[in-house]
Amino acid sequence: MSRLQVAVVGASGRMGRMLIEVIAGDERAELVAAVDRAPHARGRDAGELAGCGALQVEIESEVAAAIARADVVIDFSLPQATSAVAEACRVHATPLVLGTTGLGEAEQAALAELAERVPLVQAANYSTGVTLLTVLVEQAARAIGSHSDIEIIEAHHRHKVDAPSGTALRLGEAVAAVLERDLKQCAVYGREGHTGVRAHETIGFATLRAGDIVGEHTVLFAGDGERLELTHKASSRTTFAAGAVRAAHWVVGQPAGRYDMRDVLGLSTAPSL
Repeated sequence: MSRLQVAVVGASGRMGRMLIEVIAGDERAELVAAVDRAPHARGRDAGELAGCGALQVEIESEVAAAIARADVVIDFSLPQATSAVAEACRVHATPLVLGTTGLGEAEQAALAELAERVPLVQAANYSTGVTLLTVLVEQAARAIGSHSDIEIIEAHHRHKVDAPSGTALRLGEAVAAVLERDLKQCAVYGREGHTGVRAHETIGFATLRAGDIVGEHTVLFAGDGERLELTHKASSRTTFAAGAVRAAHWVVGQPAGRYDMRDVLGLSTAPSL
């Protein structure tokens, strides 16, 4: 059986290096191209940079040439590169797994055009556990959300610069959508001093930053007499890379369109409680 030919864009970044390591250990996949424009990375062996041994794949700077050699592209780079990656994938009819966040309107438009021609998986979090957590949270919100106080607690390492995390916000959006609330109007991101009685329709967020915590998310549904807590804890960032590689295997052969990790895991039609 032929191995999946994978190109990684953003090869010198934290996620890029983890992707290369996961691909190197996958008997069904092979790294055929690695792209990064960072001066310290260009020309280096991608496997040596990732710390998993030489792979005889030199990091290059030109996206189009790299994508031409691949069955699928995994991109965890920067928003500035997204449009060029999307265009190269469109030209070569190459499926794309995209983990880049913070995209603007121009990048989203380029992706929308791409998805009309090739399959695209786009997700802010490629953890299989977080994907399942989101589904369970939606089911809980549907069953008990209307008579529960809802709080979202997240914890990450001391170096994380944004708060709340993108995953926490996505969980809040999922709850708000089920309950037909506008998260921009009902979210509470911090409490201090005399706050008054908690408004029932609010969705609260609490943030912890400490040590080397990889990522923890809890959604709490609290009613009178009982509470339900749904929690996901990541112990290694490798789980995110493994999920993206799983998505790469899945997306090849799919019809053109825009997909996410629910589709990859077969959870798009998950039954309701």
